[in-house]
Amino acid sequence: MNFFLEQSINYAQQRCYLDDLYSVYPTIPNSIRDIDKKIWDNVEIAYKERDYKDLLINLLKLDLFPIKDSYVAFLKRDYGALDRNPRTLNRLASEILEMDLNVLYDKCSTPKESNRQIGPMFKKWIKKTDFGFPKLEINDFENSNDDAILDGSDFELKQFAQEHLNYNHNKGLDFVARVKGKYVIGEAKFLTDFGGHQNAQYNDAISTIECDADAVKIAILDGVLYINNRSKMYKDINGRHSESNIMSALLLKNFLYSI
Repeated sequence: MNFFLEQSINYAQQRCYLDDLYSVYPTIPNSIRDIDKKIWDNVEIAYKERDYKDLLINLLKLDLFPIKDSYVAFLKRDYGALDRNPRTLNRLASEILEMDLNVLYDKCSTPKESNRQIGPMFKKWIKKTDFGFPKLEINDFENSNDDAILDGSDFELKQFAQEHLNYNHNKGLDFVARVKGKYVIGEAKFLTDFGGHQNAQYNDAISTIECDADAVKIAILDGVLYINNRSKMYKDINGRHSESNIMSALLLKNFLYSI
């Protein structure tokens, strides 16, 4: 088995893994979403007057629509569809008007799911962590041959890898570094649970280490994949990908110094 993968599994199963991982992925207390007061005032008026169309138009302007419905995304992009589709208008408005106004407000101000907030945390952790060499923005990174970590957006990292490392994947990257003349590229994921979306996140990271590139490819993975059970992810890292460069973010510095 890959040494750093094995060390990651041992770390998660035998040490204070979650306590230490908090430095990379701190929990953000979920606060309610801000709702534009003017829009909400219009919602209240339309609600009390049972003005179906005006009610929906104002609710569609909010970040979060109060009910989950497959047609909402279409309507958010085309308010005129409300006039052309009276049955859809009546169906949605009727369901909303069954709610108490206070319940409606709570639905519209529901906090963002925590897994949607953790994406930028890895980059923030990279910025504040001492790896022993600098983090350079794109121009400085390109004009240097010294050891460094590329500090940039997912798109900038991907573009650099495509232009300089023959990276042939269309996914953005979370990590690009140059160590002892070698380039390291990777994608970072915090897998908080098992199931559809989390499996897709895992597959995204694995696709990065399977792509073509003139670089050392790594998957910086944390979370439930290291739990010894019958999950697809645990079977995969102990089987098909047991020799792959898969590791916890907590071991990333050690990996870079092993190059």
